[in-house]
Amino acid sequence: MAIPHFPELPFESPSEGGLAIYFYPEDVDFDLAHPQAVSKWLQKVVEQEGKELLSLSYVFCSDEYLFRLNEEYLQHDTYTDVITFPYGGENEVEGDIFISIERVKENAATFKTSFERELHRVMVHGLLHLCGYVDKGEEETLLMRKKESDYLRQLEEV
Repeated sequence: MAIPHFPELPFESPSEGGLAIYFYPEDVDFDLAHPQAVSKWLQKVVEQEGKELLSLSYVFCSDEYLFRLNEEYLQHDTYTDVITFPYGGENEVEGDIFISIERVKENAATFKTSFERELHRVMVHGLLHLCGYVDKGEEETLLMRKKESDYLRQLEEV
C-alpha cells in the first residue's frame, strides 16, 4: 500500500511568490490562523537550512487518523503529534506532514503554552525532519529542540 500523498490540496497557502505550501484539514474542522505569515516563515526555515522547497503539505487530522497512519506505515502502535513522509532528494524539501490537532491541544496544556505556539513547534519539527534531522538520540533531540526554539523566535518577528 502506498504512503498517502497529497500533491494537489485544495487549500494552497496564499503566500506571495507561489510557494508550494499547502494546508489541508483531513478529518477535523480546522483552519490555520495566519497562513500567509506561516508560509513565509516555513519558507525562511527551508532557506536557512540550505534546502530547496519543492512542495510541502500539512495535513491536520485527529488522533485516531494519525494513530492509524502510524500503525499502517511505520508499524508503531502509539499516538503521536506528527508524522512526516519525505519525498524529496537530499537538498530538496518535498513531503507531507500529518499533525494531530487533538495531540497538539493536549501538548499545549501539558507544557503550559498556547495552542498556536505548540502547533507552530510541531509544524517546524516536522519540517526539520524533511530537512534531514532525526531525533532518535539525546544529542539529536537537543539539536532539534534548539532549532525549533530558534525558528519559533523568528516566527514571532514576522
